[in-house]
Amino acid sequence: MRMLTIPNQSSIPKAFQEFDEAGRMRPSPLYDRIVDVMEELVKFTLLTRDRKAYLVDRYSERKETAAALMKRVNLSAAT
Repeated sequence: MRMLTIPNQSSIPKAFQEFDEAGRMRPSPLYDRIVDVMEELVKFTLLTRDRKAYLVDRYSERKETAAALMKRVNLSAAT
């Protein structure tokens, strides 16, 4: 998964009624909620930017398998 989720969400019931002819969302509490969610998304993006190496580092992928260990040890002993 490795995806961050923001602890905030919103939906727009009857979205077809919430937009004007120019395609902009009309001012309303729903609009305010969408702006709140987007601001939070931007904040999480800024907080996690340049942190990929740390965030995707997983023990299960770092640990060496027994076969890989034997191969590495045997190669080291042979040289």
